[in-house]
Amino acid sequence: QVQLVESGGGLVQAGGSLRLSCTASGTRIVLSMGWYRQAPGKQRDLVATLDSGGDTNYADSVKGRFIISRDGASNTVALQMNSLKPEDTAVYFCQAIRMGREYWGQGTQVTVSS
Repeated sequence: QVQLVESGGGLVQAGGSLRLSCTASGTRIVLSMGWYRQAPGKQRDLVATLDSGGDTNYADSVKGRFIISRDGASNTVALQMNSLKPEDTAVYFCQAIRMGREYWGQGTQVTVSS
């Protein structure tokens, strides 16, 4: 059973930065992992993914501002968020995929004030 623990959310002014971190436990296999976000009343949307081979994918809305990275060969991934905008306000969820099954973290709130 894979378990995900997220950290790093908070309140920041527009233009500021935050760094989210997610650690997956319960497996030694390097996982494909990613970050999604859900604003109130909206669906959960992809923010960025990093597969086990190191390939990344970003939502158009965060390209050039957010960077997803992995800590070595571990299952700890970070999301560095720069130049934050009020529209980035959401609950951010970490996702991991193992053997075709999705696992989700509990979510961490990111609030960007204008």
